[in-house]
Amino acid sequence: MEEWELVGSEVVEYEIAKIQGEERRRAVESLLQFTRGQIMINEAIMDRARTFNGIGIDAFDALHLATAESVGAVFLTTDDALVKVIMNHADKISIKVYNPVKWLMEVTGNGSKNAQ
Repeated sequence: MEEWELVGSEVVEYEIAKIQGEERRRAVESLLQFTRGQIMINEAIMDRARTFNGIGIDAFDALHLATAESVGAVFLTTDDALVKVIMNHADKISIKVYNPVKWLMEVTGNGSKNAQ
């Protein structure tokens, strides 16, 4: 099986900081210990995020997507509506997008090779 790294970003940290309820926020923050580096937002990422925002992707989702794309990462999301928008514009997006459960099933050999 391939090795995978969880990558963090300034956007992730900002969104975690906004979580209501200290216990919930700390539980989510504890997941950051598994990240292998942090992507810093730069002008190229901001420009790409604006492009994604222009095709109907929410500003924060656009930042997450642009950040993942900047390092060639797989973008994982449970937001089915977001996946649909991205798939409708797949010609404009250079990375793969998956539901995390479907992605895990695929990479562990417990699911279809065509999971999206």
